[in-house]
Amino acid sequence: MTSTAPPPGLARFNALEEHAARTALLEVCASAAWARRLLAARPYADPDALYAESDAALAGLTEADLAEAMAGHPPIGRPKPGDPTSAREQRGMAGADDGLRAEMLELNLAYQERFGHVFLICATGRTAEEMRDAARERLGNPPEKEREIVRTELGKINRIRLARLVEEDRRP
Repeated sequence: MTSTAPPPGLARFNALEEHAARTALLEVCASAAWARRLLAARPYADPDALYAESDAALAGLTEADLAEAMAGHPPIGRPKPGDPTSAREQRGMAGADDGLRAEMLELNLAYQERFGHVFLICATGRTAEEMRDAARERLGNPPEKEREIVRTELGKINRIRLARLVEEDRRP
């Protein structure tokens, strides 16, 4: 069996001082419990091992941990000012007309009122219309079903963000 070195981005992540690694992980997912579990499992042999640990950590989040993770996400159509990650992920809303933006704002508010948290969707690669349609559809879900959808969407977001973190070779 041949041992191969992890990709340069993952090797860099594995070698980060704990505080820096924690900060990087909290930029991926705002749940402290999720970040602690991923930190404890370092070093990772390959990206798949990291993704598997992320999925397992996400599955183990309590309701409070999940709420903490969701609190790190801005509403769709309102990326955090100066945050290139949320702007990139919500790129599909950038070309939306004023009517669609207003409708998305109303849907976000209705969703938050119904479920008590931000409408969370993996926005990467989705159009404004797709996000609007998903918000409309999900407003009718029972809270238990919606919680599981949120967990799934958060998992997709975390994987995309982890891939950006560890698969890029960020040389100075």
